[in-house]
Amino acid sequence: MDIKKLLVPNDSKIVFYIADGLGGLPHPDFEFKTELEYANTPNLDNLAKKSVLGRTIPVRHGITPGSGPAHFGLFGYDPATFEVGRGVLEALGVNFPLKKGDIAIRCNFATLDEEGKIIDRRAGRIPTEEAIPVIEKIKDAVGGKIEDVEIFVFPVKEYRFGVVLRGHGLYDCIPDTDPQETGVKPLPVEATCEKGKKTERILARFVEIAHDAIKDEKRANGFLLRGISSLPDLEPFPEKFKLKSLALANYPMYKGLARLVGMDTPDAGSEFGDLIKMLREKWNDYDFFFVHYKWTDKAGEDGDFLKKVHYIEEFDSYLKDVLALEPDVLVITGDHSTPSLWKGHSWHPSPLLLYSKVAGADAATRFTERECRHGYLGMIYAHDLMPIVLANAGRLKKYGA
Repeated sequence: MDIKKLLVPNDSKIVFYIADGLGGLPHPDFEFKTELEYANTPNLDNLAKKSVLGRTIPVRHGITPGSGPAHFGLFGYDPATFEVGRGVLEALGVNFPLKKGDIAIRCNFATLDEEGKIIDRRAGRIPTEEAIPVIEKIKDAVGGKIEDVEIFVFPVKEYRFGVVLRGHGLYDCIPDTDPQETGVKPLPVEATCEKGKKTERILARFVEIAHDAIKDEKRANGFLLRGISSLPDLEPFPEKFKLKSLALANYPMYKGLARLVGMDTPDAGSEFGDLIKMLREKWNDYDFFFVHYKWTDKAGEDGDFLKKVHYIEEFDSYLKDVLALEPDVLVITGDHSTPSLWKGHSWHPSPLLLYSKVAGADAATRFTERECRHGYLGMIYAHDLMPIVLANAGRLKKYGA
């Protein structure tokens, strides 16, 4: 069905208030509670009593998503049939002027031992100011070109940096070199298709030159290639759903996600409070607001249960500012689950809350994974959420006679 035929513009305001990696698992060291259950969340819990709850599957059952596909699902694109690499998202996130045919790569600085094995996949999460001089070493060593291919190297945030290849005959059929574990060497650069052999050769040479340039660094003495990708074709979100859309995020990759689907992405500041301030300032200018909170995901990846609890409580504390704007539809969920028990993204459903004046309410007393399991919305694929949101906003007319 083409939902565009049913769209009805109006003045309603829709907010997606997203805590990255929100979902958790019962932890044996913390009363077999999840981070949401353990946290003190009066604002979320009070709202849950007036809302309908459920759970979202980011991609498909049992599939652990990256941040890209998880967010595309929330934006109404089926990530099982539409895939965008992280390299493109990082490049767009820092406003790199990406062109059709470019190959973009997101790189993580890593710490390697004397045998070239990975000690730390994120180089101790070095800050941006420590990463920039190392990036300059790589740029100087590479010299801006390998064979006939231009090489662009640029900082992103903290331990992340970006690389873009620009030239003829480049293809993105090359998997990550990140093995997703420590104690082993980075994977080799190997194309999975014959037409990617030139890209393989250029990237392998880049890795060789760059690693040699930074081998004496204390922490960032290596790096891992991730999300090797090129620009896709897709229908912009504002056209797909007839919503003037604003994305508020601190991290470049999430700005890149929003830019790729056509949302406006102003630089609001580095703190979450800056995003909330801009939400207030821009309230009258847009129909749809994507507000992204990153820190819950970071704590989950670090395996730090109490830190994730702390960040959930901080996320809860800002909710009162969102509610003060009186959105017509408010969605609170995660893009995926990142249980601290698992120390990474997982396939588990994300808890979901939807508030509107016409949504109704469940019997829930708290916003937790267990309460969401019994909610009215049930368990749905994330990409099926947008029609429900539009209906609650009065933006879908009747289908058929």
